[in-house]
Amino acid sequence: MNIVGFSRRIAVSKGAIGVRGFAAGGAKSKKGSKGGAGDALKASALSNEQKSTTVFGANIIKDGADPKILPDTEYPDWLWHLLDKRPPLSELRRKNIDTLPFEDLKRFVKLDNRARIKENNAMKAKN
Repeated sequence: MNIVGFSRRIAVSKGAIGVRGFAAGGAKSKKGSKGGAGDALKASALSNEQKSTTVFGANIIKDGADPKILPDTEYPDWLWHLLDKRPPLSELRRKNIDTLPFEDLKRFVKLDNRARIKENNAMKAKN
């Protein structure tokens, strides 16, 4: 290794890398303190108005604030369908493939491929 390459690595490693920190600077606990009861008091001290308008603990920026809860009209439509139940493979197999909507057809192909791969792997493991 030459000296120039070595000195470049040292210069880069000392000056160019930033320092990471936590979003909320928590106070250091006292000796012997377990910390569980103090957190409960802080949460209950918040007003009901603050609890209903702010998402506490969602801040990821060091100097930032917790985000506010927006009205439902401000969020995209797809967000409200993320938790909808989707049909399992057994139900999709019972339906006619020609009449399935595109999203269900994609899901059927994905789940069917996954099931065939698992079956093939099980057969290989037995041999």
